[in-house]
Amino acid sequence: MTTHPLIGLEVHAQLLTESKMFCGCPTAFGAPPNTQVCPVCTAQPGVLPVPNARAIEMVVRTGLAVNCGIARSSVFARKNYYYPDLPKNYQISQYELPLCTNGHIAIDTPDGPKRIGIRRVHLEEDTGKNLHTGEGGTSRIDFNRCGVPLMEIVSEPDLSSADECRAYLQKLQLILRWIGVCDGNMEEGSMRCEPTVNVVEEGGDRKTALVEIKNLASFRVVHQAVGYEIDRHRKALADGEPTHRETRRWHDADNRTSPMRSKEEAHDYRYFPEPDLLPLEMTPEAVERVRAQMPELPDEMRGRFIEQLGLSEYDAGVMTQSREFAAFFEEATSAAGDAKAVANWMQSDFSRLLNEHTMSVSESRITPGSLARLVALIKDGTISGKTAKDIFDEMFATGRSPDEIVKQKGLTQISDESELLRAIDEVIAASPQVVESYKAGKTKAAGSLVGQVMKATGGRANPQLVNQLLTKRLEEL
Repeated sequence: MTTHPLIGLEVHAQLLTESKMFCGCPTAFGAPPNTQVCPVCTAQPGVLPVPNARAIEMVVRTGLAVNCGIARSSVFARKNYYYPDLPKNYQISQYELPLCTNGHIAIDTPDGPKRIGIRRVHLEEDTGKNLHTGEGGTSRIDFNRCGVPLMEIVSEPDLSSADECRAYLQKLQLILRWIGVCDGNMEEGSMRCEPTVNVVEEGGDRKTALVEIKNLASFRVVHQAVGYEIDRHRKALADGEPTHRETRRWHDADNRTSPMRSKEEAHDYRYFPEPDLLPLEMTPEAVERVRAQMPELPDEMRGRFIEQLGLSEYDAGVMTQSREFAAFFEEATSAAGDAKAVANWMQSDFSRLLNEHTMSVSESRITPGSLARLVALIKDGTISGKTAKDIFDEMFATGRSPDEIVKQKGLTQISDESELLRAIDEVIAASPQVVESYKAGKTKAAGSLVGQVMKATGGRANPQLVNQLLTKRLEEL
């Protein structure tokens, strides 16, 4: 029996506003519990919500980035449910008339790009946080997060594997960070994901019941949980076991899910229009103002790097791993005039050092101009590639220019033929067995001699010139 998974993802992204959705309380992460609250976000009697214009703009910005249509009129709604971290006993959200609809993004798969539909992007407020860490099994509530602007992005069930789910989340995280609306940090809860999974029989009418998975705190866990559910559903379908529409909890300790509760239907929330807020009107002029401020998106930039700069798809993908990284690359390439050389440095030594020191590009002491100058010193033969690596490490550690380091340490590459020939002759005289091997037809033996010349010159010899001169010298013997 052939089966096909149908997977949709609901992603909640905390917006990068300085104040909450309907009041002026701050949104900074990590503040002491219940210190960023007011009568509005804690639902005291008689208070009224006032929408955050910056949050609305960020949702429109996201909608444009994921190819959505922007509604001329959208409506806030009350989503009614009772939970300790929800002081109103309802959440202000959007339901029938969301702000953004019918979008899509493309993800990379082994079979090529795949288009994933985005059903809606809407705006709502976050809830508080339950802390089940009290003495004697008690729970406490932190309302700091209550009322923080939250954007929900709902995909169509177009994903069909755990790998595709991870690729979609990574792409969405990249876009949200790129346009500056969310930091995408799943470990801090500012980006949260809830997959819905079921499996259908291809060519038949059998399918499993839809389940939603909670408690997923990383891309790795999402991948594991979705894979587990796909396997569980396939086994149930093959064995004829009944499945239930439910919400399930992921257990990271033993890599499994377990039932949490029956899955709610929309009518369970008794949605109705929020009486304290007018419909949200977005004029074409307002949408165009947001569009005009949009940066070039990562897919567009990646395509331009391939077409205009001649980068491979892989290199272009690495260079657009973040907007900050891409901007550094473009500035360095503009100064150096060699995109491939800059890309090689950035995806190897530069990325390695940033990871080792847990630093962002902006925190690095290396500037685009200094990297471009290092590339130029290699191209004009002033330094060798090997010496450049040592120089780069010092540039990263100290922020000094490559020219300054070269001058102070005397690292200029030796390209004087007479000086190189003296070193070559000394190496040949000290290595008669290697020379005999070369003359016997084992031409790879020359590599050993090149290495000895480089060592004798402290790595400063021009390696291409050494190869030429050494081969000529050996042929004369």
